[in-house]
Amino acid sequence: MAFVSPTAEQLGMYLGMAEIDGDRADLLIQQAVALAQSVVRPLPDDASAVVLSVAGRAYVNPQQVSYETIGPMSVQRPTGSGGLYLTKADKAALKSLAGRGGAFTVDPTPASADPSPTWPIDESHFGDEFEPGWS
Repeated sequence: MAFVSPTAEQLGMYLGMAEIDGDRADLLIQQAVALAQSVVRPLPDDASAVVLSVAGRAYVNPQQVSYETIGPMSVQRPTGSGGLYLTKADKAALKSLAGRGGAFTVDPTPASADPSPTWPIDESHFGDEFEPGWS
């Protein structure tokens, strides 16, 4: 099964909003998918959670306002504010969903290795000739 991009309706349900601007939501979802594909391509089936998170963050807070005072009006924005972005957690989740980024094991044994025991030595293989002292 291939990745299916979330819909504007799903974004609205994710955000808990009864009404949502469909065209804007579709654009943000499309851009969130493009950002996610910059980390993992093709996107895994379950990547819709990350895509909805990224698009939802941009939908509800497009200017990334992190500080706000209502009266007498004060706003603070981080440097480079606005737009869509992937957090470290988003990138880690995408890699994890794709099966990358975890612990792994490397087996150095060649495929042609013989599994038979190497001890005790089969003396018939060597013949009767041994150096003195070795029997």
